[in-house]
Amino acid sequence: MNSGLAGQRVLVTASSTGIGYGAAEAFLKEGARVVINSSNQGKLDAARAKLATLGEVHSVLGNLAVKADIEKIVGETVRALGGIDTLVYVTGSPKPGRFLEFSYEDWRAAADLLVVSPAYLTKLVADQMIRDGVKGRMVILSSYVIREPSLGIALSSVCRVSMLSLVRTLARDLGPKGIRVNGLLPGYIKTGRIDQLAQDASKRRGIKPEDYITEIERDVPAGRIGTTEELGRAIVFLGSDLSSYVSGVSFPVDGALSRSI
Repeated sequence: MNSGLAGQRVLVTASSTGIGYGAAEAFLKEGARVVINSSNQGKLDAARAKLATLGEVHSVLGNLAVKADIEKIVGETVRALGGIDTLVYVTGSPKPGRFLEFSYEDWRAAADLLVVSPAYLTKLVADQMIRDGVKGRMVILSSYVIREPSLGIALSSVCRVSMLSLVRTLARDLGPKGIRVNGLLPGYIKTGRIDQLAQDASKRRGIKPEDYITEIERDVPAGRIGTTEELGRAIVFLGSDLSSYVSGVSFPVDGALSRSI
């Protein structure tokens, strides 16, 4: 099957490592032209150097929680590629912890990152797609915890729920313009976030980080943690012509971890 991505213009946010990097890699392998983003210049340069072996890749430094940087990311992507055909919105996660541990400032920072940032960035990209007459695609990465909240990552569990509504709202609003919007709800994926959660569990519960990883693997019916490559293939599906009649959905990629219908 042909993804139709050869020569397509793709922006992947938060893509110097982890899930975003895996998505950028997957699109480059399909022949797309890609812009990656990070708030860390060193990591961004290293990622671009590695990805450049696969195809045309550009990089934009910017913090997704800062309005001016969001505008810069979209503006520089358009200048580098001439427009945007596919947006893949990935962002980092707030610190782990339980509900009563967080301050007002913690909630404000989480809301800026997980509510305001994706809404504003997708608006800017949609405006650009409409101006250019692009039949575009947006893929918004959230987490399985929006359907099954996890007590140990309360900030993420509460704030990421907005992304589910964002996908539905945008899909209905932008559908008549030829723009499709979908979401993915990753389960446990092998990234630095897993290591962070393992260290947090070790401090709180007095267990070894590797014991936490074993617990996770037991909880996942597939029996293991997923890879960024596996998630990247799902992102390519939603961000390409392979899913031409799919819009407004958010589905899990979690090895059957989710219990809800």
